[in-house]
Amino acid sequence: NDDYDEVLFYHAGDFFSRDNIDAGMMTFHPSGFTHGPHPKALQNMFEQKKSATDEYAVMIDTRDPLDVGDAALSVEMVTTSIAGKQNKRGRQTMTTVKAFAAHDAGGVFAPYSYDLPQIKDDEVDIAVEYCGLCHSDYSMWRNEWGRTEYPFVGGHEVVGRVKAKGAGVTGLDIGQRVGLGWYSRSDLTSCESIGGDHNLSPGNEGTIIGRHGGFADTVRCQSLWALPLPDKLSVEAAGPLFCGGITVFNPLVQFDVKPTDKVGVVGIGGLGHLALQFLNKWGCEVTAFTSSESKTAEAKALGAHATLDSRDPASWKAAYGKFDLLLVAVAVDLEWGKLARTLAPKGRLHIVGIPPSPVALHAAQLMPGQLSYSSSPLGAPATTMKMLDFCARHDISAQIEVFPMSQLNEAMQHLHEGKARYRVVLKNDIS
Repeated sequence: NDDYDEVLFYHAGDFFSRDNIDAGMMTFHPSGFTHGPHPKALQNMFEQKKSATDEYAVMIDTRDPLDVGDAALSVEMVTTSIAGKQNKRGRQTMTTVKAFAAHDAGGVFAPYSYDLPQIKDDEVDIAVEYCGLCHSDYSMWRNEWGRTEYPFVGGHEVVGRVKAKGAGVTGLDIGQRVGLGWYSRSDLTSCESIGGDHNLSPGNEGTIIGRHGGFADTVRCQSLWALPLPDKLSVEAAGPLFCGGITVFNPLVQFDVKPTDKVGVVGIGGLGHLALQFLNKWGCEVTAFTSSESKTAEAKALGAHATLDSRDPASWKAAYGKFDLLLVAVAVDLEWGKLARTLAPKGRLHIVGIPPSPVALHAAQLMPGQLSYSSSPLGAPATTMKMLDFCARHDISAQIEVFPMSQLNEAMQHLHEGKARYRVVLKNDIS
């Protein structure tokens, strides 16, 4: 018909197992041939050698004359995978993804479909169950960083199950629940990756930069970045940990934050509410900076031992010289010199948000107390796995509001208006 060509597969062995036949992946004929649908997009002959002693997968475009003699297909065994379905090894040929995409900056998200090519040896496809909505998705949607390619399919806080994997993937099973964050691929030969800092490897691929993300029913990534989800964690609320969570957890590891440290958290929002939980369970004395009286009780419930009213000069004066670490978890311009004064000698001002303007700090403000100013991206896979285990051990979770993925436009507006408490998560309802 108009959608498919019929393909004949020469049967030269006993590979066509009853499991694969029952799974609907092929139809067996006593004559020694099988046939099944084959997308027109896969034209001409495609042949992939699995291993020297294994089998070949052979698909033939039957619009050209066929020669199915032994000279044309002299292989021991032949197997096939219809597009979008897996063979016994979990491999795929081509997958059609249903997603939501915006076609211009700030444009409406609407249903959108695209095809993924044959899966690479080191990749996995994830069937998306939930996907967090991060402010970075908003920034990319609006092209605030000048890096967005349209149509834009956002979403980089994915939780779902492995639905297919490449031939070289080990350590992940079909059906296993995993999470995916900001990064989707790293160069494993770089010095940074070899040293365990995959997140710092030059040329890292971003899940929503130059490719499509998790506002979809399927998302693909290098298996390195598909991290197993501990059973104790909430599937619904785990997505934000893979971006917001690791963003604020990574500095604790990188800078050897100690349980005896006094730490201030600036901004009790999508990042800050997770930072309070981490730092409290880390053993630190935690102070939440807030300008909202309504968040004082919430901050203490999340783990803050004290709050600092940023509108009160007396509160600032009492905090001067106090903090070993000041974690800035907002993306706004602040009085940086004033914040630096709250640091103890050898203290660190660390920024994990992205302020719109350059940070104005003079060396004279840092030098006398040997103060440091720094920033960091998301963590490496190993650090992220430690964070997930830490969350499972201490019952740490993002506070979320759930929207159906089909209401992505409403969810994005909710985020933009600052109404989220504290993270928005999309539940996949793509049919």
